[in-house]
Amino acid sequence: MANAREIQSRMNSIKSTMKITNAMYTISSSKLKRARKALTDTEPYFYGLQRTIDRIIRHTPDIDDPYLDTRPEIKKEDRKIGYIVVTADKGLAGAYNHNVFKLAQEQIDKGGNPTLFVVGDLGQQYFSKKGIPVEQDFRYTVQKPNMSRARIIEEKIVDYFLSGKLDEVYMIYTRMVNAMKMEAEIQQLLPIPKNRPGQSVPLNVHLEEITMKPSPQAVIDAIVPNYIAGFIYGGLVESYSSEQNSRMMAMQAATKSAQEMLDSLAITYNRVRQAAITQEITEVISGAKAQKKKQKKA
Repeated sequence: MANAREIQSRMNSIKSTMKITNAMYTISSSKLKRARKALTDTEPYFYGLQRTIDRIIRHTPDIDDPYLDTRPEIKKEDRKIGYIVVTADKGLAGAYNHNVFKLAQEQIDKGGNPTLFVVGDLGQQYFSKKGIPVEQDFRYTVQKPNMSRARIIEEKIVDYFLSGKLDEVYMIYTRMVNAMKMEAEIQQLLPIPKNRPGQSVPLNVHLEEITMKPSPQAVIDAIVPNYIAGFIYGGLVESYSSEQNSRMMAMQAATKSAQEMLDSLAITYNRVRQAAITQEITEVISGAKAQKKKQKKA
């Protein structure tokens, strides 16, 4: 059993660690509030764009537009698929990064010709260790998700798609379901799906009269880049919020474990001190008895 000084030193070390985990919890909490507010403020605009695209496609299901081109003539094994993978710049966030890596790896293993656009330093490090080439990594984007950075990513992938370097584009990010649950998910960005999941009104059903000038294709060409940039921005903020929430939960669990260790060490420390005091008393009594025996003999 360790002595009292060693146990006290370990307790002080744990207390110092608890200060760090508590501080990280507070910081992540503050960042989470700001990120969720930013997302809430911008969601109505981008949901409006999505509804507009759905309305145009519903009224003109046979429209020929490059953003809607699924390129059916290209075989599945020959399709060039781009993945925007959103990870974190640092760890200490529970299973947040692991879940994204796992989903991305599953998509890569399906075959085809995957091209990765990685957001986050840990994603870059992970794919580098795996020997998986990364087309481009967008640094400094994870910690400061904003529309300007989202547009940089949008311009790159739209250019790749329209030039034929990519046939499909997906985004892999983490969605914050609620305060206790985060899920890594994949969403298709390009080509724009005509039958979007959750779309309640089927194609060819006209609920209202709309006028598109100069043409439906021109309207779509003007809206789609903004919609894609908005979707990417939403994914970045969702991932950022999920990262902060995961870190809060991890730091809370670490603080709880540290407190349990302190409680256990406190009991051990008291036992060691009690044993040392008992030993000292025993030695004093033994010395006193020995002294009495000497006096009697004398």
